[in-house]
Amino acid sequence: MRNVADWLGEYGESHANPTNKWLHWICVPLIVLAVMGLLWSIPVPDVFAARSPWLNWATLTALVAFVYYAALSGALAFGIALAFVAMFITVNALATLPWPLWATSLTIFVVAWIGQFIGHAVEGKRPSFFKDVQFLLIGPLWLVAALYRRLGVSY
Repeated sequence: MRNVADWLGEYGESHANPTNKWLHWICVPLIVLAVMGLLWSIPVPDVFAARSPWLNWATLTALVAFVYYAALSGALAFGIALAFVAMFITVNALATLPWPLWATSLTIFVVAWIGQFIGHAVEGKRPSFFKDVQFLLIGPLWLVAALYRRLGVSY
């Protein structure tokens, strides 16, 4: 099994161009936000919805992702958890717009992926997830790791 350094190092190999990096700083969080919004839009059984509006497919998926991240690095998982909370607050706010949350989320998702592919065209390398789908989960972790390095936080 690869460790967190292996995953981040391999991901970083196709994310070295400054333009691609900049686009990833914008687009990766937007993609995660959009996926959360899309999952939040899927109705949950009444038994769960009655307990809490925060108990939905987005929060359950984030919990599973958190477990994956914690297996790689507890410190990075903590940073991801903070980002997830901020995104849940944002998704909850987007849900109050006068059009469906899924429409907003789908628009963000498409535009952000266009940005990602532009970044990889500039980089001249294919996105990492074409090699291994797990890299879709590594992208957000790579950003948290970069933020930790800038702040001098070890992981």
